[in-house]
Amino acid sequence: MPETTEGPAAALAGASARSWAERARAGCALAPVADVPEAAEALLRLLLDAEDTAVTRRVAEALTLAGTAAAVRLVALALAGADDSQADWLRTGVEDALAGTDGAVGVVAVCARLAREPEAAVRRGAAHLSAWADAAVRR
Repeated sequence: MPETTEGPAAALAGASARSWAERARAGCALAPVADVPEAAEALLRLLLDAEDTAVTRRVAEALTLAGTAAAVRLVALALAGADDSQADWLRTGVEDALAGTDGAVGVVAVCARLAREPEAAVRRGAAHLSAWADAAVRR
């Protein structure tokens, strides 16, 4: 996943770029600040990118690697609004992030907290993410 040195304002602008690569870079740059409302809005839109599944995959990977409650919550929420293809690419991004890392245990812990969220869509998405992370832990 490409690193970027752009700031949040540039990343927010990049989230609406015509280029899929620029949108993906913007999502990766915004992942660490997923708790900022403007970033969260852009990240959710990028997770469900209608033009290119590479954006979906890379942003899901970046958010999973960030591992914060806000980041994982966005992936869980995106699952609720995803079509089958998007859900497959969200899963691929999550699995890419968890492959060969210790991050799966942290994602499982975050999902356990998200399972108590008031929003049903977040709870459902967290259940899927938890199952994917559990599978990664067992590998």
